[in-house]
Amino acid sequence: MTTSTKIVRGLGSAGSGTLHHIRQRVTALALLFLVPWFMYSIIHACKAGYEGALEWAAQPVNAILLILTLSAALYHMRLGIQVVIEDYIAKSGSRQALLILNTFAVFALGVATILSVLKIWFTAGA
Repeated sequence: MTTSTKIVRGLGSAGSGTLHHIRQRVTALALLFLVPWFMYSIIHACKAGYEGALEWAAQPVNAILLILTLSAALYHMRLGIQVVIEDYIAKSGSRQALLILNTFAVFALGVATILSVLKIWFTAGA
């Protein structure tokens, strides 16, 4: 015997809503811890001036946490913008184009920011 609840349990109307929801919540939870660290650290790093900020970003723990913060924030942003596009863009072609643009834009920002942090990290000792 199969009930309608058993059939749809864990799935949204599109068949993947639960996974999207969980990913959004996991990134929000990660950012709950990473953003306060980031804000506190950036404020103190900036007080030391440009050279002090570079030294701070070149420390391995700070560089890794920066990369994690940037990655979580960008992925969380991508998921949020995806929901807005899916909810408010009625035309199928425009919606698909914007979803693709959203993915590529977040990917490009991610690559640029991660490479920037890695460059600071690896060239600090040189």
